[in-house]
Amino acid sequence: MERDFQTAENFRIKVVEPIKKTTRAEREEYLKQAQYNVFRLKAENVYVDCLTDSGTTAMSTEQWAAMMLGDESYAGCKSFYKLEASAQEVFGMPYVQPTHQGRGADFIMAQYYAKPGKYAVGNMHFDTFHGNAEILGAYPVDCVIDAGLDASSPAEDFKGNIDLRKVQKIIDEHGEDSISVIIITVTCNNNGGQPVSMANIRAVSEFAAAHKIPMVIDSARLAENAWFIKHREPGYADKDIREITREMFSYCETATMSSKKDGLVNIGGLIVTRNHDFYLYSNVQSIVHEGFITYGGQSGRDMEALAVGLREATTDAYLDTRIAQVKYLGDRLREKGIPIVEPSGGHGIYVDGRRFFPQIPQYEFPAQRLVVALYEEAGIRAVEMGACAFGSKDADGNPIWPELELMRISVSRRVYTNNHLDCIANALEYIYAHRDEYRGMKMVYEGPITALRHFTAGFELL
Repeated sequence: MERDFQTAENFRIKVVEPIKKTTRAEREEYLKQAQYNVFRLKAENVYVDCLTDSGTTAMSTEQWAAMMLGDESYAGCKSFYKLEASAQEVFGMPYVQPTHQGRGADFIMAQYYAKPGKYAVGNMHFDTFHGNAEILGAYPVDCVIDAGLDASSPAEDFKGNIDLRKVQKIIDEHGEDSISVIIITVTCNNNGGQPVSMANIRAVSEFAAAHKIPMVIDSARLAENAWFIKHREPGYADKDIREITREMFSYCETATMSSKKDGLVNIGGLIVTRNHDFYLYSNVQSIVHEGFITYGGQSGRDMEALAVGLREATTDAYLDTRIAQVKYLGDRLREKGIPIVEPSGGHGIYVDGRRFFPQIPQYEFPAQRLVVALYEEAGIRAVEMGACAFGSKDADGNPIWPELELMRISVSRRVYTNNHLDCIANALEYIYAHRDEYRGMKMVYEGPITALRHFTAGFELL
């Protein structure tokens, strides 16, 4: 029997970037200047940055080398055709339209699929699609399974699954043609980076077809979702990751992607589809809003890096290391008694603000207070995904509070070591030990679109 001692990361570090330490007094002042919204902080004043995993990847030597081959021709550049071939290999769909990033793809998709006065159903919609739907007059509705809405629920394999009974209820109450699109987000970002099973993707596809509803997959973290299918769902253990991704997308009509996640690049987005009419529509929308069809807001060198990144991300060697590092942080936090969403997701760990600060009511933003506390104590930047980010309002302007009140700690791909993750765990252990000393926050500013207010909101400490 061969012993495996090769259990470290599947890469070695070739270039390093210095990070700055700050004092607590400095960080308190930075927070005051930012109105206690960490989106407004200067990145140079952050020690470990876990705000997002979007566009923060460290690219590989193969990607950097590919960038030197970038063809910057306005139309028909060679780099587009390399990207097209890579995307077809991963998605198994024929038509590829690049966009400048995921929200560009979201915008074009929403214009076509989200109809005014109709429902756009998903497991849990990403915030930019939610904002686009809101602007268009559509009604975005989350239909994730109940376990996915309970941050304290026991671990189960696929908490990102759609509950089709909830979708059927919309049809029963509002009519057969009340839903204009069903969108599955893989993995489900809003509730812990939780995956969606192949069985659920297939069942949703069959349901959508039976009711003549188009189905779209938001595929920013497609590779991570495929890894969970391979390791958790019967019948997939021996399948290649790209074989799994192609099956995932065989059940949908269109996919959008922020390539800044599982594309392993710092900028870029994609629309991939088998709907030729939508492809032609996306071409026109790209020319108007993004760039010519064969660059769509990306430079040739961006597309070269993405063509390589899609293939790198859909390998076991990369994914085994990626998922293991996120799990490492989750295991450390559990050992210290920190209340988190279980099981650990694909791209980050989500701390339950309600259980962490039970004395702070939701209308005083406990998860946002935890975000602020983590930066105060350690210079570590995470992000709130609770009352501010996912709160909404009724027709009279009264607040509607979300089921989940979370702080997301995103782990950038190939960027930080486990020593950095230990800093996060140790800081949260200290804050948790002193949790009774904390009070809540008051929102003093929000922008005009409620679904996007977390990017610009201002707060005061109570």
